[in-house]
Amino acid sequence: MKQYTAAPTIHVGILLREKITFNLYGTFITDDGTEATGSQEVTLSNGKIMYHGKDYTCLSFTAKDELNSFELMEVTIGIQFHWERKENQRFNGDLKFVIADNKIQAINIIHVEKYLTSVISSEMSATSSLELLKAHAVISRSWLLNKLEGKKTTSSANEMTISEDKIIRWYDHQDHTLFDVCADDHCQRYQGITKSGTLAVQEAIQATYGQVLTYNDKICDARFYKACGGATELFENCWEEVHHPYLIAIADDKEATLPNLTNEEEAEQWILAEPKAFCNTKEKSILSQVLNNYDQETPDFYRWVVDYTQEELSQIIAEKSGIDFGKIQELIPIKRGASGRIIELKVVGEKKTMIIGKELEIRKILSRSHLYSSAFIVRKEIRNGNIHFQLKGAGWGHGVGLCQIGAAVMASEGYNYKEILQHYYPNSVLSSLYEKKK
Repeated sequence: MKQYTAAPTIHVGILLREKITFNLYGTFITDDGTEATGSQEVTLSNGKIMYHGKDYTCLSFTAKDELNSFELMEVTIGIQFHWERKENQRFNGDLKFVIADNKIQAINIIHVEKYLTSVISSEMSATSSLELLKAHAVISRSWLLNKLEGKKTTSSANEMTISEDKIIRWYDHQDHTLFDVCADDHCQRYQGITKSGTLAVQEAIQATYGQVLTYNDKICDARFYKACGGATELFENCWEEVHHPYLIAIADDKEATLPNLTNEEEAEQWILAEPKAFCNTKEKSILSQVLNNYDQETPDFYRWVVDYTQEELSQIIAEKSGIDFGKIQELIPIKRGASGRIIELKVVGEKKTMIIGKELEIRKILSRSHLYSSAFIVRKEIRNGNIHFQLKGAGWGHGVGLCQIGAAVMASEGYNYKEILQHYYPNSVLSSLYEKKK
C-alpha cells in the first residue's frame, strides 16, 4: 500500500462544454501572471481556448488565497439518471481549462480532505448525523484513493460477451486521462461549496482524517449506493469477475440471515414481502439526512412498482439498446445474484431474443433513465385488451457495499461509524493512511 506523508491534491473534472461562463470570487492568478476576478468566459475557437482575445491550449487560474472560490454556470448533475438537471456550482481551490474532445474541460484542483467535505455533503445531506458522516468520509476517501492507486487502462464499459444472442456488459469507474475523477454519480457526487459543509461535516472530516478501509494491506474499493432493499450484493455480480471478501452479500439486519435469493421462487417471495431491514424506513427525519431535495423525489425506494404497456416497453428497449426486438413478448430472469438482483435477463421479442447483463445494463435498457435496481420480478397482464408488463422491485442502486439509508438508520439507533463500516464491509480494517500536519 502506498504511503503518504500528507493528504494529496487531486484533479476533478467538473464541466465539458464549448463555452464556459464562470465567476471568480477573490483574486486569481492566470498562467501569464495577470490577476483576474469577477465575471469571466472562455470559448472554443479553432481548437484553442479563447480568453480575453488570446488563445491557449491550457489555461489555469490559481487562487491567491485559500478562501477564494469560483462559480461555474449550468453544471449538469445526475447525468443520464432520472434526476438529471443543471445548476450553478461554486468551488474552492484552483481552476484549470484544457481541450478535450473538441470542447473545453473545466477542472478543479483541490486538497483531498477539502474535496471530501463537499462529497459527503453532496452524496447526502450536510445535516446528516455525525456517525453517518464519519462513515461516509471514510468510504469516500477509501474509494478515491483506491482509484488513484490502481488506475487501469480499460474503458468505462467493459464488454465481457457480445454475440448474436447475448450482451454481458458492466460499467465501472472510468480512468480519466485529464483528471483523476469526475464530479457526478459515475464517480462520486462533488458539487463544491454549493453543498456547503456544516460544522458536523467538518467534524466528521477531522475525526476521520486520513482514515481508510483496508484489506490485506490494500485500500478497499469501498462502493456505496442509496438502498439495498434488505440484502447487499457481491462485487463480481455487478462488475469484473474479482471477489472482494469485504464486498459480500449480507442481510441488512443484525438478527436476520439471507434466504437463497439466487433461487427464483425465494427471490420472488423476498421482493413481494417487506422484510425487516435497516433501510426499510419511511421516517422523514432520517431520509432527509441522506436524500437531497431531488433524491427525495424518489419516495418508493425500498419496494417499488413500474408499469409499462407492451408498446411503451418495446419502444424503450429499442431506443436504449439500439436493437430491434419487435414487440416484447417476455422478460425472463436467467441468473440472479445473492441479493436477488438480476444479473442476466432474457428479452424475448417478436423479431429477436437476447440475454442482457449485468445489472446496470439491465437497468439502462428497461427505463428512459435508470431503473431503480435490477432486483425485480415481472408480471405480464392483460388489461382492457392491452398487454402490460409490471416490474415489482426492491432497492435503489447496485447493492454493493454501504447502503446509505441503512447506515443512516443504524446511526439513528446508536451505532458508531466503526460499527456501521464493519456491518457493510465485513473483513475490512480501519487504517490511518496519513495524519494532519501539526
